[in-house]
Amino acid sequence: MKVSFRKHHLLNILNEYSKKNLPVDLFLRKYFKSNKSLGSKDRKEISENLYKLIRWRGLIDFLCIKKPITFEERLDVLKNFDFKKFLKDEKIPTHIRVSFPKDYFEKVKNAYTHEKAIDFCLVSNSVAPTTIRTNLLKISREELFEILNKKYVVEKCKKSSSGIIFKKKINFFVSEEFKKGFFEIQDEGSQIVADLINPKPKDHVLDYCSGSGGKTLAFAHKMQKTGQIYLHDIRDHILLEAKKRFKRAGIENFQIKNTLQLEKLNKKMDFIILDVPCSGSGTLRRNPDLKWKFKLLEIDNLIKTQRQIFDDAISYLKKDGKIIYITCSIFPDENEKQIKYFLDKYNLKIEKKFFSFPEKNSMDGFFGCILGN
Repeated sequence: MKVSFRKHHLLNILNEYSKKNLPVDLFLRKYFKSNKSLGSKDRKEISENLYKLIRWRGLIDFLCIKKPITFEERLDVLKNFDFKKFLKDEKIPTHIRVSFPKDYFEKVKNAYTHEKAIDFCLVSNSVAPTTIRTNLLKISREELFEILNKKYVVEKCKKSSSGIIFKKKINFFVSEEFKKGFFEIQDEGSQIVADLINPKPKDHVLDYCSGSGGKTLAFAHKMQKTGQIYLHDIRDHILLEAKKRFKRAGIENFQIKNTLQLEKLNKKMDFIILDVPCSGSGTLRRNPDLKWKFKLLEIDNLIKTQRQIFDDAISYLKKDGKIIYITCSIFPDENEKQIKYFLDKYNLKIEKKFFSFPEKNSMDGFFGCILGN
């Protein structure tokens, strides 16, 4: 039987992706780049079906009759798939109905409740909203909203004062507003966490696990182009991306520092940002493949890494400075329990805290806590 053009490519993607250890979005980008014959509508349909299959693979595999299960059979089930038909079928184990690994589901249930775990899984299997954050160094949210509202279907975020939600996905990277540095793509929960970081003009801020600088981009306007921001990350390639983003955003008061260069900053920082490596459990809508790859035993290693990062970073804090601990996790082991550990070890106090549980058509799961002496 002849396979359609899009199905042919989707099967290719599934077969090749299953042999790799790459995040699905990165793999997809590379595949589309090397297959120029795929138009925008092809890419859209292929992406939607791929993500739907990854999200609902647990239930889809349960519904497949032939064994061993092939990607062809999974795609046949996907054609007429509606997860709602099976949600109340008690003959199917709950974790399969919500398409999650059993141990992952149990961990969420033990941290919260059975109902909350179901809600978490269903939201994590939904499509995340497309949210941007206004670059207040260059434009106000009102001005940006007026411009975008003439071209797209948009609405203002309810909880983030600089956020705007797009009702339909667009290619941001070709838009004039993006090229001019008027906005960055950032989840509303991430925006609110970043807003906890509140440096004054002339302050010195260390973004210790900076990545490509997402949190710094969100607070830099508060410094009014004064003071100094120091970016540090063990991944050199991601710091190059940060440089590009800062240039587009119009941020000049920053320096990139390796670990040896940081020694000169000892006890000099007004703020230290620790956006630490974590399970990513709060952002599974955007990275649905993570739930199938992640081993819960890895959380023990993450907890050790998070503590080590805190231990290393706190030496750069001034006597009256603030340290902000951030994760995109919903697990108390990585959040509240870690804060208790830091409070006890360093005799710190909680100044402000934020936590968001993933919500349908709203923000992802984030945790942020400001600690001071």
